[in-house]
Amino acid sequence: MAAAPSSFRPEEARSPPALELPTPPLSKFKVALCQLSVTADKARNISHARAAIEAAAAKGAKLVLLPEIWNGPYSNDSFPEYAEDIEAGGDAAPSFSMMSEVARSLQITLVGGSIAERSGNNLYNACCVFGSDGQLKGKHRKIHLFDIDIPGKITFKESKTLTAGQNPTIVDTDVGRIGIGICYDIRFQELAMLYAARGAHLLCYPGAFNMTTGPLHWELLQRARAADNQLFVATCAPARDASAGYVAWGHSTLVGPFGEVIATTEHEEATIIAEIDYSLIEQRSSQNLNARLCIRGTRCQYLGRRRRVGLLSPAGFFGGCRFPPGFFDLDAIRQSLRLRRTGGTEQ
Repeated sequence: MAAAPSSFRPEEARSPPALELPTPPLSKFKVALCQLSVTADKARNISHARAAIEAAAAKGAKLVLLPEIWNGPYSNDSFPEYAEDIEAGGDAAPSFSMMSEVARSLQITLVGGSIAERSGNNLYNACCVFGSDGQLKGKHRKIHLFDIDIPGKITFKESKTLTAGQNPTIVDTDVGRIGIGICYDIRFQELAMLYAARGAHLLCYPGAFNMTTGPLHWELLQRARAADNQLFVATCAPARDASAGYVAWGHSTLVGPFGEVIATTEHEEATIIAEIDYSLIEQRSSQNLNARLCIRGTRCQYLGRRRRVGLLSPAGFFGGCRFPPGFFDLDAIRQSLRLRRTGGTEQ
């Protein structure tokens, strides 16, 4: 095998460089996944969710997750009726206001599942993340809308009423750096890869997989995202209601950085309390020949290559999302790829 030219600089293929995994404020803590029953009574759903959050905090949870669309039925008819104006707050957003107040009063980090958000003429499927001071630390609007048509099984099109989000969401919290996705977002490994490249310790996906895709892919995708990126993945689903128009699979789960299931439940209403130990991230990485370093160092190069050959278009895998300045530098990626192809010299 020929030696590489002296001008060959492989580190330049990693541009922008992956961020070093930051030291989390807590190395070990309890997380609660509140798999809630959801009814058509919004006021009941809000008070029920608050009670579940308070019970979880009483058991020592420092991070609490709620399900996707927990304040009303999951249906295109219900999204406009139950939607809240988060920017206005107050009476226009009772679910949002409850989550902010309970996070502050209990001094916990709250990943607030998702609710339908009204913004101007658009509706979004939005996940709000609150710090222990009750302040909104991040809001993720579901990027990949769930449009499915399996004859004889299930047909659902979120795009009939909802608008796709445009941006990835990564949040620094009292329990570490968290990347957020909602349900169908979990199917797109590139989003998880970007979160890991920006130093995430944990990915949280509120989600309501159904009785067709749930048995096939729900656990599989969680374990894949965790193993792909060697970090923790937490999901939270609504409890199953067989009489609902859309029947959720349930099975909220916490997965560790080797793709191992740490804790899970069945389809009934339940709250999982489990421990996240971030020391496992580096431990698993060292056991796997430092694969995390390799994965983190090359994922930006990989994404740049996919975009260069037309596999990752702005309207493709990321649903037309716009990345914040500096999230990754495509010009630098293209330059580094040219250097690799030419042995370190421009042609």
